Amino acid sequence: MTEPLPRSAAGPHRHVGLTHLALAMGGFAIGTTEFATMSLLPDLAADLGIDAPTAGHVISAYALGVVVGAPAIAVLSAKLSRRTLLIGLMAVFALANALSGLAATYGWMLAFRFLSGLPHGAYFGIATLVAASLVPQGQRTRAVARVLLGLTVATVAGVPLANWLGQTLGWRWGFGIVALLATMAATMVALVAPRDRPHEGASPLRELGALRRGQVWLTLGIGAIGFGGLFAVYTYLADTLLNVTGVTPMMIPIALMVFGIGMTAGNLIAPRFADRALMPTAAALLAWSAVALALFPLAAHNWWTMLADIGAIGIGGALGTVLQTRLMDVAGDAQALAAALNHSAFNIANALGPWIGGMAIAAGLGWTSTGLVGCGLALGGMAVLLVSVTMSRRTPALVAA
Repeated sequence: MTEPLPRSAAGPHRHVGLTHLALAMGGFAIGTTEFATMSLLPDLAADLGIDAPTAGHVISAYALGVVVGAPAIAVLSAKLSRRTLLIGLMAVFALANALSGLAATYGWMLAFRFLSGLPHGAYFGIATLVAASLVPQGQRTRAVARVLLGLTVATVAGVPLANWLGQTLGWRWGFGIVALLATMAATMVALVAPRDRPHEGASPLRELGALRRGQVWLTLGIGAIGFGGLFAVYTYLADTLLNVTGVTPMMIPIALMVFGIGMTAGNLIAPRFADRALMPTAAALLAWSAVALALFPLAAHNWWTMLADIGAIGIGGALGTVLQTRLMDVAGDAQALAAALNHSAFNIANALGPWIGGMAIAAGLGWTSTGLVGCGLALGGMAVLLVSVTMSRRTPALVAA
């Protein structure tokens, strides 16, 4: 069950809407850099003198930062107030993205993208716990969705803006706008987030207790594998649009916006079902993703069918919100680490999908082969989900909220 805020911090609860908005602003900054970097890969690669598959390692460096940073920060910061931690994480995120925009070489770019990824998972993990703690139990998934809505709206507005800036003024400006957004988010959180104190008994050792729970690992596995399909396609979407669909570079932001609209729609619709039937909703989203990804090679040759399929793939992104709530149910009193690890899992997917997709492209299977790679990963996530549900039925006490 989600940990409540201390009663001494209950006063600011009347600002629930503003708090959710401030937390979502941080998600907007993170979503902009996570997805815009993928769309800027062709220009970034040309400027740094590397090919497209090598440029994909920039994405993997960021993902590795998330994977490392999320659990490390969640454990080491167990005795900090959540408000203080959120402000600090956004400040580091702003600095790291500013440095990314100044990177002179491929090696420095890898280092700064790794640094940028460190606050990502911990921020989302803590932000979703704060958001869920401000609403009744039956509205947790919708509260989580409001925070993650910042990420999905970023794919509609932030990513196309960063991509447009990258094409107009140079790819470095895409990271500059992210640094500005992160600074704004840190300021908003400082102004409206509840002034909480660390929970009694909070400690790194207690947070590490999440790692002893099998259902935590299975939930993380669903995201690490099942979400990889979306990233396999999205990472190479700009190249696919240019080389297969045959559009001009100026059409790429439109496609990215459609993807973001799909993600936003999924994040608005799916939580309403998830608050009533959590795991069936997750299974439905994985099945939807598998079908949409399987159709990608067929849809890619026509602009209009490509847009429709990109939007459908985006809807599957709501899986992240659903699994965030699942972790609240199975993590016991190790909420912070489990919540942060969810984003480590998705960034394992962020590394796994582009890596396998890049292997398929390098093997000569073509840009559209990423769709079939993605379908396979979505089905792999479904297999892990079925194992999780089966074990839950055999040992229901382990997943009691």
